[in-house]
Amino acid sequence: MPRSRLCSFCGHEFQQGSGQMYVRNDGAILWFCSSKCRKNSLKLGRDSRKLRWTKYFGKEEKGKA
Repeated sequence: MPRSRLCSFCGHEFQQGSGQMYVRNDGAILWFCSSKCRKNSLKLGRDSRKLRWTKYFGKEEKGKA
């Protein structure tokens, strides 16, 4: 049974075997469910907490609010 993964940008679950894995130079692994999420995060540098279509919309970081 393939396990589901969580998108690093939007927070939605997707099946293993789909999506894209990105490894940063510091060794951090980011999983993206679509090219839309990958481009918004890496190329455009957007914050997922400011976009309504993500699950992280309106969530503040711990200790800041």
